[in-house]
Amino acid sequence: MRLRYAVAMKRDPVERILRGLYSAALYVLAPITVYHLIWRGFRQREYFQRWNERYGSYASPPVSAPVWVHAVSVGEVSAAAPLIDALRRERPDLRLIITTITPTGSGRVRSLWGDAVEHVYLPYDLPGAVGRFLEHFQPKIALILETELWPNLLFGCRDHGIPAYVLNARLSERSLRGYRALAPLMRRALRTLRHVAVQSAADGERFRRLGAGPDCIVETGNLKYDVAMADNIEDFIATFHANAGASRRVWIAASTHDGEEDDVVAMHRRLRARWPDALLLWAPRHPERFRAVAQSAIEAGWRVATRRLTRWPDASDDVFVIDTLGELSNFYACADVAFVGGSLQAIGGHNLLEPAAAGTAIVTGPHLHNFSEIAAKLDAAGALRIEQDADAVTSALETLLADTATRVSMTAAGHALVVQGQGALSRTMALIAPDLPAPFVIP
Repeated sequence: MRLRYAVAMKRDPVERILRGLYSAALYVLAPITVYHLIWRGFRQREYFQRWNERYGSYASPPVSAPVWVHAVSVGEVSAAAPLIDALRRERPDLRLIITTITPTGSGRVRSLWGDAVEHVYLPYDLPGAVGRFLEHFQPKIALILETELWPNLLFGCRDHGIPAYVLNARLSERSLRGYRALAPLMRRALRTLRHVAVQSAADGERFRRLGAGPDCIVETGNLKYDVAMADNIEDFIATFHANAGASRRVWIAASTHDGEEDDVVAMHRRLRARWPDALLLWAPRHPERFRAVAQSAIEAGWRVATRRLTRWPDASDDVFVIDTLGELSNFYACADVAFVGGSLQAIGGHNLLEPAAAGTAIVTGPHLHNFSEIAAKLDAAGALRIEQDADAVTSALETLLADTATRVSMTAAGHALVVQGQGALSRTMALIAPDLPAPFVIP
C-alpha cells in the first residue's frame, strides 16, 4: 500500500499539496466533530454511541468483507436495498459490509438485514481514520451510493488497490456549486473511480463538469425504480382499513421537517373541516421529531395514536404517527393522497418514486432540487401536483381527496412511469460484475 501511495504522490505532486491542505484543514476542524456528535446526541441519543467507528478505531480483530457498500442515511439505504438483496441472492458467498453516517441509516440496515451483513459508521474523511477502516475490513470493491464524494476516501481506495464505484449517482446544480472551492482536488479524486453510474444524462454532464472522466461515466438509471413493494402488502392494507375504518379519507404527510410541521397541522385542520373523520398518517423525516409531532397533534385537540404503541389506528383516531423505520412504503399504500415533505423549505424534497410505486397520488411544495428530474417526469406524466406554498398544497389535497377519478388517473400514471424506469438494477449489476471477487469454489 505504501508503495502505491508513494508512486501516486510522485506522479502528481499537485495532488500531494492539495491533499495535504485539505487534510490539514480537517485535522484542525476535527474537535468540532466531537461538539457536533454531542449536539446531535441531545436530539437523538444514538449519536452518543459508537464514536470509535467514526474515527476508524475498532475493538474487534480485523475482518475481511470483500464487498463494501456505503449509503449515508435512510434514503440511500433504501436505494441500495435492491442491489444488496441481489448481491446476497446471486453471490451468497460474499461477505458484505455496509456503512452509514446517520443512526437512522444504521437502524434501516439492521431492520432490513439484521446480522446477515456487517455494519459500522463511515469514519470521518481523515487520512488516518480512512486508512484504518480500509485495513480493518479489507474490502475488494467499494460501492458508494449517490453523492458521497469524500476525497481522502476515494484516494484511499486507490492507494489500497480497491476499485471504487459511485452508484445511483446524482449531482444537482446546487451541489455542483458547493464543490467549487474543492474543484481541483475533486477532479483528481473523481479520476480514481472505476465508474460513475449516473441516474440521468444531466447528472452525468454535471459529474463531467466536476471532473469525472467521460469514459468512466455510465448512465444506468435510478435504482429507486427497482424497489419492490412488500409481498404481503395487500394483507397490510386490508388490516389497516379493518382497524382504521374503510370509508374514511386518509392522507399521509411523509418525510416532513421541523419547519413544515405547523403547516401539516393547518392542513389537517382544514381538511377535517370538510371531512370530520379524515385521518392523517404522519411520518416525520427524523426520529427525533416523532414525539414532537405527536405532541403538536395532541395540542391541536386531536386523538393521536402511534405505530409503536397501538400498531394500528382505530376508527376514533384523528392522527396516526408512524414512529418506526422501514414501513413508509406500506403506509403510502394505505393513503389516498401523499404530501411529500422537505419541499416547502429549501431542503430539496425527498423520494417521490416511493409513493408512486405504492399507488398514491402525490402533492409537493416547490423545492425539489434533489429530485428535479424525477419530479419533472412525474409532473409531465400527470402523476404529481407541485404547489407553491402550504395553502396551495392544502387545496390540492382537498381537491384530490374529493375526486376519485383524478386520483386513479394519477396513480396509474405514476405506476406506469415506475415500471418504465426499471432496469437500473440489472445494468448496475452488470457494470460492477468484473470487479466482484471471484466465487469461492471448494476443490
